[in-house]
Amino acid sequence: MAKLKIAGTWSGDLLVELEQWTVPMFREEVAKQSSMPPETINLICAGKVLKDGDGSEKLSQLGIKNNAKILATRVCVDEGKSLVAEEERSRRLNRVKAAAAALVERHADGSLPLEDFNIELEDQNGETIRFGFVHILAMMMGLMLHANAKKLIWRQLYKDALEVLTMGELVDNVPLLQIDMVWCYFMLRDISWLSVAGMRLQKAREGIERAHGKDSFRMRLLQAGRHPELALHLRMELLEGVVAYHSGQFDKSRKALTSAQAKFFQLQVPDESLSLVMSMGFKEQDAKRALRISNQDVGTAIDFLVEEKAKRAQQREDNNRRRREIAYEKELAAEALRRNENDTEKALDDLTNPESNSSIQLEIESRKRKRHQKSTNVNIEQLVAMGFERSAVVEASRAGGSIEQIMQRLLSQTAPNTSSAANNPESSSITTTNNVGPSSSNDNENVIGESTTGEIEERDVEMEDELACELTGDVFADYDVEVSKEGKAINEYLALIDSAVNV
Repeated sequence: MAKLKIAGTWSGDLLVELEQWTVPMFREEVAKQSSMPPETINLICAGKVLKDGDGSEKLSQLGIKNNAKILATRVCVDEGKSLVAEEERSRRLNRVKAAAAALVERHADGSLPLEDFNIELEDQNGETIRFGFVHILAMMMGLMLHANAKKLIWRQLYKDALEVLTMGELVDNVPLLQIDMVWCYFMLRDISWLSVAGMRLQKAREGIERAHGKDSFRMRLLQAGRHPELALHLRMELLEGVVAYHSGQFDKSRKALTSAQAKFFQLQVPDESLSLVMSMGFKEQDAKRALRISNQDVGTAIDFLVEEKAKRAQQREDNNRRRREIAYEKELAAEALRRNENDTEKALDDLTNPESNSSIQLEIESRKRKRHQKSTNVNIEQLVAMGFERSAVVEASRAGGSIEQIMQRLLSQTAPNTSSAANNPESSSITTTNNVGPSSSNDNENVIGESTTGEIEERDVEMEDELACELTGDVFADYDVEVSKEGKAINEYLALIDSAVNV
């Protein structure tokens, strides 16, 4: 009996008779140990796929010897897959693409924003990027699709992620997308993509060198000596090693995997350093990221976290300011359209004319004051009806707020006079006073949501929300990779190389 070392879908030692066992027999035994159907098991030895042939060829005739290492991978052969499930998956992917296109088109249709999300591209310093119109649209769509694919990768839906990545190949950061695509090939254990994987990794390496500089010199300069790209290079080198192994280039594979392994060890965060950073009040995930980026230097990691916290605070402030600006622009557009009975050309003329634009702004401010006064009057009448003294209610209302907040102020001052409501003649004026009547047609500002033809645009709000939430704006997200799977794969393939070389 000979002992074969199995890795992949099942790991362990298997005793076989090399002179008697055929590939189908071997495959069936591995499948039994893996609790999977035999037809879903792919066997690889010394970089070659073991095929059934006519079923008579013995393992010894294929060059397999005692202590040989075999990689067992799973392949998808579920021909009876539910058509309903496949259609649902296809429908969802189409929704992703359509929602991304809709967000981009509405953002750049030449009019003021109609969407709930304002998409702006920024560089690593938070500065808005200025490119040609068409280029911006392609980049926006690509970024949204890439972000969605990353979420699918995180959920281990690699096949879906691959399709979304293919749709998003117009993304500006092509090297990262190429690496993510090859990572999906690897996680699906699909070696049919071998030749394409090699080309994609070559394209990724060339792109990263252009972006980061030779030996990451430019990246080091921009990031004050930090190493945010280390995990990304680790994954790329692992995948290069895997492709080289399956191509029979064992020396090249070992070199790439050894380099990746060195980076893996470099990224391991010592417990003591992690505790020190967390003791400063930072979360575990943030502390680990900072230590990895800072080459495990505690002081540098803390400086990084403080800088990032300040940047996030500034970004929140800038985002809030931009939201207010967008809301104001929408009000201007709505009023211009209302004045011109939804005639877009005339509305744009008013908006671009300083005199009419100023008039619109004054009108909007006036109506805001009126709406605020109406709301205040309604609150006052309701509180008076509850038994509070009118003078006290008016005084409490000056500070603004909701009716609940005003009531809280009143309750903290004095208890309500429950008998006054019946004796106070003014308390019944709530339905007759002019200030609390229904809004006139001139106050309707919902015109902007309508097209000039009176049709309402259909939106896939759920998918748009999903895409928007996935755009984090985190410049380090692409480099913050959890490398436990990579570490395991490195050891697995280094062992396979040793086995192949010793065969």
